[in-house]
Amino acid sequence: MNPDLHKLHPYPFEKLAALKAGITPEVEGHIALSIGEPKHAAPEIVLQTLRDKQGAYSQYPLTRGMDALREAIADWLIQRFQLPENTLDASRHILPVNGTREALFAFAQCCVNREKKLAGKPPLVLMPNPFYQIYEGATLLAGGEPYYYPTGSDTGYQPDFDAIDETVWQRCQLIYICSPGNPTGSVIDETTLVKLIQLARQFDFIIAADECYSEIYFDETRPPTGLLQAASHCGLSDYKNCMVFHSLSKRSNLPGLRSGFVAGDAALIQSFLLYRTYHGCAMPPPTQYASISAWQDETHVQQNRHYYREKFAAVIKILRPVIDVNYPDAGFYLWLKTPYDDTRFAQQLYQSQNISVLPGSFLSREVDNNTGKPVNPGARHVRLALVAPLDECVMAAQRIKLFLQ
Repeated sequence: MNPDLHKLHPYPFEKLAALKAGITPEVEGHIALSIGEPKHAAPEIVLQTLRDKQGAYSQYPLTRGMDALREAIADWLIQRFQLPENTLDASRHILPVNGTREALFAFAQCCVNREKKLAGKPPLVLMPNPFYQIYEGATLLAGGEPYYYPTGSDTGYQPDFDAIDETVWQRCQLIYICSPGNPTGSVIDETTLVKLIQLARQFDFIIAADECYSEIYFDETRPPTGLLQAASHCGLSDYKNCMVFHSLSKRSNLPGLRSGFVAGDAALIQSFLLYRTYHGCAMPPPTQYASISAWQDETHVQQNRHYYREKFAAVIKILRPVIDVNYPDAGFYLWLKTPYDDTRFAQQLYQSQNISVLPGSFLSREVDNNTGKPVNPGARHVRLALVAPLDECVMAAQRIKLFLQ
């Protein structure tokens, strides 16, 4: 067996199930706000394409995907992130993947060189704390050592790359960033992204930018900045050391389609393609056709944002009189501060109101980062995923208000 398997932590939802075990809620009607699984209707244009392309299952797909799919993705990236057309080549800079989760994991297996040690220490892979646990698992199974940089309330849920010691950057081979963040919803600004790109060039590490929540935001005139956008604006026309990860799961309410892409540094794309050829993860042809339809249509994406704006406005209006709650920068999570221990809060909320939320400490690791005082930045927070229909989210907010009162 892989000797690193024992290092893996239980997944947050396993911990949540154990936390709720044996508890009988006092009210009927369970409301799940714990899992970030979009519940809005899938776009009809995508479903129709899937129906029309059933015959394509008789073909073996190419790992690099159809030319038409890569071109549709390139067109979307250029338009969405204002990239110069002459810097983004669909054949060299883009690779379709089966959702961001699969790709974020596989990327570390491809890119981390466990034999390249500094002073006998294994390579570091940096990740936000709190974080999406795939980053950690991917690091451990690739033979790297996780380094958790804090993105807690004391930094406004933003990474402070200036606070990271140079010795850490020297051992760093890969850094995961998530913007908009899961679970915090914070968006990393362009100035910070440019600073990180400069560090990557100085210390020769790779940036893996998880941007799968980038299309859920509140102000239509201010979409979140992306890593390739920042690279382009600072003159990095080849996107060296930069890789972005996008998905149709959140953008288009298609979590079951398992469709996304990676884009960036052509040399990294070439190596990742080689890895994936053996990995056996080519996207089925009907899925590729359906993905083209999704990336070429923005109407359903704008409608999707409208639904989330409605839910956030309603939920925050209900909760604001009883608890400090604010809009995130983007995404569909409320990262709510709790008045006491987050695990006890989640457990009691489930028992009293039959609502499942995810304790923030389940999404974080307790580390000191050389401060001498171990801290879990997710503690005394819970994550609420506003993915259910509006009326269900309103009912949940009313129950939470009653619980807090």
